[in-house]
Amino acid sequence: MANPIEQFKIQPFVPLKVGGLDISFTNSSAMMVLSVCLITLFLTLSVRSRALVPGRWQSMAEIFYEFIAGMLRDNVGAEGRKYFPFIFSLFMFVLFGNLLGMLPIPVIGFTYTSHVIVTFAMALVVFVGVTVIGFARHGTHYLRMFFPHGAPIATAVILIPIELISYFSRPFSLAVRLFANMTVGHIILKVMGGFVVSLGAFYIVPGIVPFAFLGAITVLEFGIALLQAYVFTILSCIYLHDAIHMH
Repeated sequence: MANPIEQFKIQPFVPLKVGGLDISFTNSSAMMVLSVCLITLFLTLSVRSRALVPGRWQSMAEIFYEFIAGMLRDNVGAEGRKYFPFIFSLFMFVLFGNLLGMLPIPVIGFTYTSHVIVTFAMALVVFVGVTVIGFARHGTHYLRMFFPHGAPIATAVILIPIELISYFSRPFSLAVRLFANMTVGHIILKVMGGFVVSLGAFYIVPGIVPFAFLGAITVLEFGIALLQAYVFTILSCIYLHDAIHMH
C-alpha cells in the first residue's frame, strides 16, 4: 500500500528562489490557478446569456449567488452587502479546492485546502480584515469586544484574558477545522483504496466489501467538501457580524 501521506507532498514544477526565499511554482500553486480559472470560466459562461428563463448552468450560478447573499443577509444584515464579493470569492475558492482535490487530475492533482499553511493564510486574511473593519467602524470602542457589556468591573481580570484568547484563536480554529477535515478524509480514502487493491487482487469477493465501503466514504467526502466550504464561509460571516455590530 502506498504511503497515504505521500499525496500531500509539495512538488515544485518551476523552482525559483529569491533572496533565499523559496517561491517555486508547485502542484499546490497549479491547483490554485486551475481553481481560479475554472471559477472564472464557470461564472462567465453561466451568466453570459442573461436569459429570463435560466438554463442549467445559469441556474447553478444563481443558486450559488443567492445562497451566499442569503448567508450574508441572515448573519450580517444589510450592512454586509458591500462585502459580498469577498465572501462569495472565499466560498468558491474553498469549494473548488475541496472538490477538485477529490478528482484524479494527472500531474498537478492536489488538495490545497489540506495544507494548514493555505487554510491559515485564508483565515488570517479574514481575521485581519474583520479586525480592521471593527476598528474602522467603532474606533477604540471596538475594544469593548473584550469585556461584555453589563459585566461587573471586578470580573475584568478574568473575562478580558478569556475574551482575548477566544478572539485571537479564531484564525487558528478556522484554519485547523478545514485543514483537519480535508486531510483526514483523504487519508481514509487512500487507506481504503489500498485495501481494495490488495484484497481484490487475490480474493474477488472479500475485495467487494472494502470497495463498497470506499464508494460510501467517497460520497461522504464529497459531502464534507461542500460542508466545510459552507462552515468556513459562515464562520467568516459571523466574525464579520461581530466586527460590524459588536455584541
